[in-house]
Amino acid sequence: MHHNKEITFLLVGLIFAAIIAVPAATAQNAAPPSLKEQLEAQYKLSKVHGDGTVDAGTVIVVQQAGIKGEPQNDLALATAVFKDGVLHAPSKKSSFGASLLQASTRPGSDTSGKEFRAFPIGDKVYVTKLDVNQKKDSITFIVVECGACSGTDQTSAYKAAVSFQLAKGSLANPNVTDIEDTIAKVFAIDNSAQGDQAQQAPAQPEQPTAQQQAPAEAPSPAQIQLGQSIEDVVTALGQPEKIVDLGAKKIYVYKDLKITFTNGKVSDVQ
Repeated sequence: MHHNKEITFLLVGLIFAAIIAVPAATAQNAAPPSLKEQLEAQYKLSKVHGDGTVDAGTVIVVQQAGIKGEPQNDLALATAVFKDGVLHAPSKKSSFGASLLQASTRPGSDTSGKEFRAFPIGDKVYVTKLDVNQKKDSITFIVVECGACSGTDQTSAYKAAVSFQLAKGSLANPNVTDIEDTIAKVFAIDNSAQGDQAQQAPAQPEQPTAQQQAPAEAPSPAQIQLGQSIEDVVTALGQPEKIVDLGAKKIYVYKDLKITFTNGKVSDVQ
């Protein structure tokens, strides 16, 4: 009977240890975040509603010309391609369209009559979608114009696509820092929003110093007493305006005070 109890206790202990070990093993074996998850943590995605308003995420700034924005309701997007450090515009069918992409920021149309708007250097946009294709070693950004960034329009009517074509095998074992550096050549994260918020925040009133908080204490008034010496009085009041010397008796005259000394000691104060 005693032996059976020992076996029971042993089994309970083993089960308890197994229950504790399972979560620990699961945590140790948890897969690291994917490249897509790491990039989405760096470039927070925005959501565009049907009326064009946006739930804003990270704002990024265009660094190279050649991005072609098309209306939000277009299902197919002409994709600009970034390769070997150069951004290639999606429309190469006509020099007219290419010149518009380089110079115009206003909505226009290409030779096919399709409406578009160029996103020039310095334009601010939101990221709405981010796709990683390991087989093709490519990363694609879908972006929309940041109407709110211009201060004139809160909606985002135009969207665009940019595909980053990386060296073969780059995404098999990706270096996130190198990839973000590559993306930054076309899309730099806009940090001015934080600076603007800091400038818009009301200035905190300057806290007064301890000396300003409490008025300076007035010096204690000089006290003249009978029996004080001439040196004591001069130390307290300074040199008199006039001295009347009557031998053993001297009178020191101040602005509103007259002190009489007899044998060098205060004998009278008026």
